[in-house]
Amino acid sequence: MLSQPLDRPLKLGVLISGGGTTLKNLIAEQRAGRLDIADPIVIASREDCGGVIWAREEGFPVEVISRGNFSDTESFSEAIFEKLREAEVDLVTLAGFLSLIHVPEDFLGRVMNIHPSLIPAFCGQGYYGHKVHEAVLERGVKVSGCTVHFADNQYDHGPIVLQRAVCVSDDETPDSLAAKVFEQECELYPEAIRLYATARLNVEGRRVKILDP
Repeated sequence: MLSQPLDRPLKLGVLISGGGTTLKNLIAEQRAGRLDIADPIVIASREDCGGVIWAREEGFPVEVISRGNFSDTESFSEAIFEKLREAEVDLVTLAGFLSLIHVPEDFLGRVMNIHPSLIPAFCGQGYYGHKVHEAVLERGVKVSGCTVHFADNQYDHGPIVLQRAVCVSDDETPDSLAAKVFEQECELYPEAIRLYATARLNVEGRRVKILDP
């Protein structure tokens, strides 16, 4: 956790497992001048995911670290965080990264995740992507949304930074709900990163307080 605002662009690590839509949004925000980040290091859990191809085409450093190459979560996580240490990142963002990682002591409060529901609803192991939106519609809830939180060593469990709600209409489909939620994610994740870079986040137990500018 930063105690003072940075006087330089934030060094970001972005972990992906799929098409890289969240990564692309962060870069779009950077290029539009709305997010003061350096070009990130990208770590992927799969060589064949679309986000790897896009990141390499854009010239970002990319590392592929597959869970299947490691005997346990600890060794897998250590390989990832060693690369992040080498890159001297300030903040790690999970961007559709589907493998569980264990956050080491020196990265506690420095790993963020975004989840497509209002945690603690529809979260935890097995709840990702369209599975979340399908479960929301099956349950018949009237409001869903997205959550940015600090990651700990459980799925979708750490202190909540920001949330944004969307209404679920009677004729909603998983695709239409996913589009609604992702539109909010595109605003919420950059805002959380800006709050982090300006040292406006203070974690007290399970709660995150947003400090005045």
